[in-house]
Amino acid sequence: MNTEFFIAQKIHQGKNEDKKVSRPIIRIAMISITLAVIINLITIAVVTGFQNQVRDKVIGFGSHATIIKAGEYSTYESLPIIRNTDLIAELKQLKSVGHLQEFAYKPALLQSTPDTVFYHLQGADTFQIQQQINGVIIKGVGQDFQWDFFQKHLQQGTLLDLSSDQPSNGLLVSSRIARDLNLRVGDEVNTFFIKQQPIRDKYVVTGIFQTGLEEFDKEIVLGDLRNVQLMNDWGLQATLRVADTMTFDDAFIIEATVRGGNGNYRYDWGDGYGSAHRIRWCGNNDTLIRVIASDYWTFMNDSESDNALPDTAYLKISVSGPPTLSCQPLQREGKSIVRDFLDDEGMKFSVALTNNKTVTFEYIDGKGSHTNYIGGLEVLVSDWEALDQITAEIRETIYQHAATNLQEFRVRSIKDDQQDIFLWLSFLNLNVIAILVLMIAVSTINMISGLFVLIITKTNLIGILKALGATNWSVRKIFLYQATLIIVKGMIYGNIIGLGLLYMQLYFNIIPLNPEVYYLNTVPVEINYLHVVLLNIGTLVVCTLVLVLPSYVITKISPVKAIRFD
Repeated sequence: MNTEFFIAQKIHQGKNEDKKVSRPIIRIAMISITLAVIINLITIAVVTGFQNQVRDKVIGFGSHATIIKAGEYSTYESLPIIRNTDLIAELKQLKSVGHLQEFAYKPALLQSTPDTVFYHLQGADTFQIQQQINGVIIKGVGQDFQWDFFQKHLQQGTLLDLSSDQPSNGLLVSSRIARDLNLRVGDEVNTFFIKQQPIRDKYVVTGIFQTGLEEFDKEIVLGDLRNVQLMNDWGLQATLRVADTMTFDDAFIIEATVRGGNGNYRYDWGDGYGSAHRIRWCGNNDTLIRVIASDYWTFMNDSESDNALPDTAYLKISVSGPPTLSCQPLQREGKSIVRDFLDDEGMKFSVALTNNKTVTFEYIDGKGSHTNYIGGLEVLVSDWEALDQITAEIRETIYQHAATNLQEFRVRSIKDDQQDIFLWLSFLNLNVIAILVLMIAVSTINMISGLFVLIITKTNLIGILKALGATNWSVRKIFLYQATLIIVKGMIYGNIIGLGLLYMQLYFNIIPLNPEVYYLNTVPVEINYLHVVLLNIGTLVVCTLVLVLPSYVITKISPVKAIRFD
């Protein structure tokens, strides 16, 4: 049996006059240990929870890393990159890459539904129609988008359904935007896009989410990637149309129209690019007219270079009736030809000609090369702690691949995109260290005072033990054991109270926060039992070791004087 521990335990449990003297000091020391454990537990749990929740929410709106056009510094306003399936497949093979998803951004204005306000003014009833407008960033996502984050924070409605071949007109908005614009699930919202000519479109609110990250909630809206690609005027959209009027010799005029690009267009009707955007046609045989439209840059040496990916449109022509060359319409409305539409969309129609001849036209519009452009790629990694290393690995893979492709990329981690937030989060670690050191220092100082009081009140005992042959170290261990019992008792109380408060906050959210300041609407708590164990071990070891030196005073006590000490 450990004799020193046995004696220390008896002294700690005993009741005598000396204990009445030392009890207030010992209680203060124990309370300081309890408070230190409570405050340190709360500090670590709150700071860890705050860092992880803010980090996860920021990543939820974006990703761990993004791949965008080289030279761009703003993800929201970056130039597009061409979708590269080979590169995507190569990146997916990296073990550190958990998921890849395409994205694109487009600024827009959302307009609320009209709100009529009635009031009485100067003896007359009148009313005023009010509408709110919010500037937002629409984040276009595709079928490969990972919805876990928004599913977790979805309050009403459903997520976007992007499985259809046609672009979805749905929007996923935050509760902040829905409140500002008085929107509900299923409401239509006017959406304005700023282009060379402003465009207004209608979208439907399919779901409402709330993350508490106010900075992002008030400006990010999720929509279909295909709509964003189209509204950004990436690539070209080519169409062929038959003009309403005809040439002076009764030939049809086939016109090519192009949308997107830089506005400088050229057309390939089958014999190379030229500037002609229309041709004439009058024939007796079925035919298929094709045009390839491209925009271009003209340099000082008069050379030309493509800008956007070209697009191809078709016009299918079917002829029935006698093989006469005349294309004279049977009927006209003024100078316009009379069309007999064969579908609801107006993409197929026929024109009756003289001599019982009929020509049927069918438009086959170009799919638009904008579908080959994306704003960039979002990368979700498997290990946050190794983000910098994984980003470097992704960058190296891209650069090696890009050596055979005339396209340059820039890889940015979330730490680069949101430097202010992550720098702020890293500074919180300094606060944690300062609080830990301060609280342990206060508790150890109180324990040193308590140890001195114990030694003074037990001077007679020290003298007797030394007279009986106990060594200085043996006597010191008795008091160190007694101090350790006080520390452990204080730690037990501290853990019970500290963890109790943390669980109350975790389950009941007792303490709220202003999300506009703290990015969260309640004090976050993350209880990591490894941190709890390490904190308790660290507190016990540090406080006990610090007491070793003050206990050295026992070696200076003379047995003779100690026995006579009253």
